[in-house]
Amino acid sequence: MNTFKKLTALVLVIAALLGCLVGCKKSPLKDYEIDESTEEKDYYYVAMAVKNHGIIIVELDRRSAPITVDNFVKLVREGFYDGLTFHRVIEGFMIQGGDPNADGTGGSDENIFGEFLYNGWYNTIPHERGVISMARSDDYDSASSQFFICNASTANVGNLDFRYAAFGHVVEGMDVVDSITSATAKYGDSNGMIEKKNKQAVITEMKVIIYNNNK
Repeated sequence: MNTFKKLTALVLVIAALLGCLVGCKKSPLKDYEIDESTEEKDYYYVAMAVKNHGIIIVELDRRSAPITVDNFVKLVREGFYDGLTFHRVIEGFMIQGGDPNADGTGGSDENIFGEFLYNGWYNTIPHERGVISMARSDDYDSASSQFFICNASTANVGNLDFRYAAFGHVVEGMDVVDSITSATAKYGDSNGMIEKKNKQAVITEMKVIIYNNNK
């Protein structure tokens, strides 16, 4: 075999190896069936893999907050949340993530209407332990991609009911929420902001899935 053929063969081998390194990487959510249906549903299920912590599965209630759920599902399917972090964590309150800037200042390209009573929308989901809700600024219609999951009832922290758009709850993985809380809350400031990104828990991947207990 001449030198040219040897080099060509070597390049092909290297390309194959690199392709495998990229393509053969196992998804942490590989065991879940992806929901690719375009049909509107009352409930959606999202699996969220968090590096070094585990998998959280949330049930999204479209009956209570259709705009919020549709926006969240769209972002998940676009891969928006993959690689983002939980940048704000407060023990006895919540873990907050979904900010591409990882500091509480960022979001997606589109803001959505706030589906809660103080904004004229009848949403009765209480902010209890395990509930997922949208973060926002003082503007009622400023939510976009940032969300939070309550690691406790908010009754003793400040009532969020009727003021924030709750849109579902954790059906599996509250132990993961607790793990994120205990591992990262200590790095937060007085408002729970974790300034050093390498201390934030990373959302490896999110997928809309078909869940066994689907209603």
